[in-house]
Amino acid sequence: MADIWALGEKAGALLVARGERVAVSESSSGGLISAALLAVPGASSFYLGGGVIYTPRAIFGLLGADKEDIRARGIRSSSEPYARFVAETVRVRVRSDWGLSETGAAGPSGNPYGDPAGHSCVAVVGAVTASRTLRTGSNDRRANMHAFAAGALSLFIEVLERR
Repeated sequence: MADIWALGEKAGALLVARGERVAVSESSSGGLISAALLAVPGASSFYLGGGVIYTPRAIFGLLGADKEDIRARGIRSSSEPYARFVAETVRVRVRSDWGLSETGAAGPSGNPYGDPAGHSCVAVVGAVTASRTLRTGSNDRRANMHAFAAGALSLFIEVLERR
């Protein structure tokens, strides 16, 4: 199992070296992405804020997303387009260099959108945009939450290292 604390440290170091900042929106990872970043001493220099955006009510209320905008784009939760939309929304709303998002189904059952437990989509939006679908094949809620956080942080590090 990937060490989310080490991934948080690496992402933090890359952000500090670039003088850049990140905002996070996560769902099924339950705050573990933010926790891994905030565990880094000096995180206030690169972490602007984040939230566990777990329900449609949260995306509309906390992120100010527009239901009609989502509907017009034809995107659904727990998809890569939705993850990119949420990453861009949190990035713009918090005025950050980067938006990092995760959305999925931790388990033990799937989500209302037809995805099985262990399904998550993660996205990074900034100078580069990237997204990825993760499938653990497990219904272990805690293990999936950890895997989703590790997947999001790993994608973020890959993007930062490519720049």
